[in-house]
Amino acid sequence: MTHHLEVIKDKNFSSDALDGDHFEQIRFSNCTFTDLSGIEFIDCIFQDCNLSNALIRNCKISDVQFVNCKLTGVNFTESKEFAFAAIFENCILDYAIFENKKLNKSSFSNCKIHGADFTGADLSKCRIHNIDFWDAVFENSNLSGVDFSSSKNFTIDPTRNNIRKAKFLSSDLAGLLTRFDIIIK
Repeated sequence: MTHHLEVIKDKNFSSDALDGDHFEQIRFSNCTFTDLSGIEFIDCIFQDCNLSNALIRNCKISDVQFVNCKLTGVNFTESKEFAFAAIFENCILDYAIFENKKLNKSSFSNCKIHGADFTGADLSKCRIHNIDFWDAVFENSNLSGVDFSSSKNFTIDPTRNNIRKAKFLSSDLAGLLTRFDIIIK
């Protein structure tokens, strides 16, 4: 038996408040959000949604998928730490803030993440595929084991981040990185 998610579609929640503070197994389709503070989302899907600059203070994001969403300027640092797990596919996360966020249960694929802040973030075990990291900030970030070989435009200072066992294309490497313990594919 196939379990279908309940669907909420074509709603603008910047004018209508979201009815409820706990959502489980809901698919939000083509919706706009400005404030998700204090709301719990578990096993939900946001598809073709606009969450740009949405407030997510004390918002629980657990096993949530964001597909084709705009999340420009969202401060994920303010969301609850406990059980944080998000999948971002084909999303725009420009200027999003992931400062000190544990992202090791999250994944990013085919996203544009220009100017995002990963200062102090833990991306170890995070799956990253085909990401444009133009102007993204990595400072005291744990990038150990992350595969950057399909991504581009990142600037990562190996002396200021943990890049142990991270994977990079040789074409993306500057020669000075050879003394570090990194895997060149």
